Amino acid sequence: MKKPILIFLILNMMALACSLPFLSTPQAAPSATAPALSTIAPSETVLPTKTPTKTAVPSQTATITLTPTVTETPGPSATPTFAFPAVTVNKQAHCRYGPHIAYLHAADLYAGETGTVRGRFQLSKWLFVKFDKLNYFCWVASSVVDVVGDITTVKFTEVYLPIPGVNLYYPPRNVNAVRDENKVHITWEVVPMTDDDDRGYFLDIFVCQDGAYLWYPVALDNRDKNSYTIRDEAGCPAASGGKIYTVEKHGYTQPTNINWPAP
Repeated sequence: MKKPILIFLILNMMALACSLPFLSTPQAAPSATAPALSTIAPSETVLPTKTPTKTAVPSQTATITLTPTVTETPGPSATPTFAFPAVTVNKQAHCRYGPHIAYLHAADLYAGETGTVRGRFQLSKWLFVKFDKLNYFCWVASSVVDVVGDITTVKFTEVYLPIPGVNLYYPPRNVNAVRDENKVHITWEVVPMTDDDDRGYFLDIFVCQDGAYLWYPVALDNRDKNSYTIRDEAGCPAASGGKIYTVEKHGYTQPTNINWPAP
């Protein structure tokens, strides 16, 4: 009898459970006003776009600092020194105040003496030399010296005659030149001089002979020799002429021009 009662109790409990509300997790009732979830787009919260503010960066003008370039200052350069041709006297001779034997004696020269060439003359082969033993320059014939060096590197030099600071004597006066065909006779007054000072006269003239224009330096060694005759012809591109000096042992007077007669 107990078994049927047990079965009856079980069946009654089962029926009771079916009639009770479903016991699960409570659900919220859907809102009558809430739209269906499928139609609602997710709300986007749009933040305002922030316009980037350009912060002006100060323009920097590059300041260029120049580093000075160290320039080496060259030291004194050696200036080439011109080597004057050297001379050695090869025989006893004279050094003169001009490039011809007609000029006054300036010094005696002896074999072995030395010097340097400082100039030369365009119309003769004489050399203007500074001899080591002298404190002045003078002219010497190229035949009486031995030269080491090239004399063509030396310039032509003008002739400067020594004129005393105190004029003891005057230039020739009343100089006259007369032509006789191809000859010219030159005369002048005698210049009074002492015997000790007397060195006569010097004529520096240019003439035409055989078609050649020639330089003629002439020395008259006595004050009483107051005339001179020379051959002079036509046929040269330049005119003949010249000048005359009174000469005394200290030097020359100023010259007197010769009024030369044309051929």
